[in-house]
Parts: sequence; structure tokens; C-alpha cells
Amino acid sequence: MSHDAMPPGPSASRRAEATNHGRKKEQKRKHKGLKITLGVLLVLLLAAGGTVWWLYSNLDGNIKGVDINKALGEDRPEKLPTSGQNLLVLGSDSRAGAENKELGGGGSVSGARSDTAMVVHIPEGRSRAVAVSIPRDTLVTRPECTKADGSAVPSANRVMFNSVYSQVGPACVVKTVEKMSKVRIDHYLEINFAGFKDLVDAIGGVTVDVPQDIHDKSSGLDLTAGPHKLDGTQSLAYVRTRHGIGDGSDLGRIGLQQQFMLALLSEVKSQDLLGSPTNSYRIANSATKSLTTDSGLASLKSLADFGRSMNGVDPSTMETIMLPVEYDKQDPNRVVAAQPQAGDLWKAIRKDGTIPESAKKSPATGG
Repeated sequence: MSHDAMPPGPSASRRAEATNHGRKKEQKRKHKGLKITLGVLLVLLLAAGGTVWWLYSNLDGNIKGVDINKALGEDRPEKLPTSGQNLLVLGSDSRAGAENKELGGGGSVSGARSDTAMVVHIPEGRSRAVAVSIPRDTLVTRPECTKADGSAVPSANRVMFNSVYSQVGPACVVKTVEKMSKVRIDHYLEINFAGFKDLVDAIGGVTVDVPQDIHDKSSGLDLTAGPHKLDGTQSLAYVRTRHGIGDGSDLGRIGLQQQFMLALLSEVKSQDLLGSPTNSYRIANSATKSLTTDSGLASLKSLADFGRSMNGVDPSTMETIMLPVEYDKQDPNRVVAAQPQAGDLWKAIRKDGTIPESAKKSPATGG
């Protein structure tokens, strides 16, 4: 028998056994280490998941919802297949709570009014948008509505648009807009005074190019013409000033409101929210806790989904228009929808069509 074919001697067997034992021990140690690592990762994931869930629940619970569809029933404009999406955006000047009262300038005004109102139309494809501002002093026909407590409110003629909110509530504002425009409103968003201020402060301010010197003793706003970075309190005064610009009516400040809205959207879109989770949460918390939406958007997921669907809309290409109005013949301090301009504007929005230049001009400028 050759030397190579001889069975291993005792020393060789012991070495092989020791090697196998070492391998098994090493495998067992590695397996134990892997189990520990997986256990640590699982704990971390659970902890992180708990934090994420708490943050999600907190943001989700901030949002208040209004069931517009239930409140309005079937008496609504038809939802046309090519009508894109239509949002009614309200800025509420509620004096409820100390912070809102202080920001509203105090005074004896009670309840809440729709200080700012815009119908935002996003056509099919969602690559552009148009915002139509409705002057708060516009005289409208308020349709028959139902309050949140179920009581009926009869129709009324020649009521100020911004009084509908305080008298009947948000669902009736939607119904009033639908009746006057024959445009189906898909979603409703409302933000209050304090929330607006906090949102602007959370994103670090908004830069606007002030078109002319503004010295408003009523709000304390004192700005020279040119670019200014406004904090939350200044921004609120800017979009609400009516004595510091134009003829002192609501019409003069609508241009400022539209300008500021585009600047705000551009600022939010330009920030690296994914790169700063802390900043993202602060902005989301400020936004959601001040929001009231229709029930279809009253969750973080629904808002996020809707926001993602709007990614293609560039604020710099958004068109802003004031509803064409003329001074009321009975009361020159009030305005009414000018015809045929207003009718042509709403028709173009209903049909996703091009808005005629004549429908963008208002006989009552006020600016």
C-alpha cells in the first residue's frame, strides 16, 4: 500500500476533528451574531415604525373634514368627463381662539368669514392651472342650504359672498359657487389665520416683489416697492391689506393675494423636503393642523396622493384671474358679476377650454 493510500494516523484524525469542531463553533458564533443583529434591527425597525406611525397619526388627526357630497346631495352641476379637477380654496378669518383673534386684529367681529376665495381649475393632464378669485364683496344669490345641525336656511338674494360662510357654513359656500358658475367643485380646502402664519414661518418666509409702497395703518404693514422676504405675520397682513393699496376696496388686494399664493407654492416646491425630514414634518404639521377639507381629502394619504398628482403643475405657469365684476348700481361699495364676461369665464372652465381674453377683464378694477 502506498504512503498516500494509508489511513490517517491518530494525530491527523485529531487535527481533522479539531478543525471540524472549530468550523461548527465559528458557524454557531456567526449564527448567534446574525440572530443578535437581526434582533437589534427588528427592535430598531419597530421603534422607527412606532415613531412613523405616531407622526402619521398625529398629522392625520390634524385634518378636519366636511362631507360636502352628503350636505349637497344630488342638486349639483354635472361632473363632465373632460372637466379636470376644480378646488374651492378659502382663507378663513375665524376669530375663534386667542391666536386667531390677535392675528385678525381683534375688533368686535364675531364668528368667521371667508376672507379669501379662489376656484382653482386643473385641466386634464394636470400640467397647468388657473385660479379665479371671487371678491368677498360680490353680491350673490345664496341658494337654499342646510346647516351642520340639520336646520334649513332659505335662499336669499343680494347677500355678500363672504357672509355665506359665517351664516351657513362651508358646504353652502360650495353650493353658492356651483350655482353661480355651474362648475362642479371636486374638492374643498380651507386654511385659517393662525395656520397661514405658522405655515409661512415653517418654510422660512416667502419672498414677494411688492408692486408699490404700502403703508397700511390698519394692519401695521409698512413696505416699500421691491422684493421683500415676509414672515408669517407680515404675510398675513400683506394678503389682507385693503387700505394700503388701490381704492381701499377688496378688489385692490386680490392681485396681492394671487401673487402671494404663487410665491408660496414656488417656495414650497423649491425646498428639499426629502432631504430634511425634520423640516418636512414641521411644514406638514403646520399645514395639516390648520386645514379643513372635504371628506375625500381629509387624510394624510389622500392629501399626499392628490399632491403627487399635481407635481406636473408649475406655479410659474399658473394663470390668475379675478372674476369679472362691475360696481353695483344700488350700492357702489358692492360689486356684481359682470356679464357676459363672467359667464364666458365659467363656461371655458366647465369645458376645459381656452379662456377668452375678454373674460379676463373686469369693468370694476379697484386696483
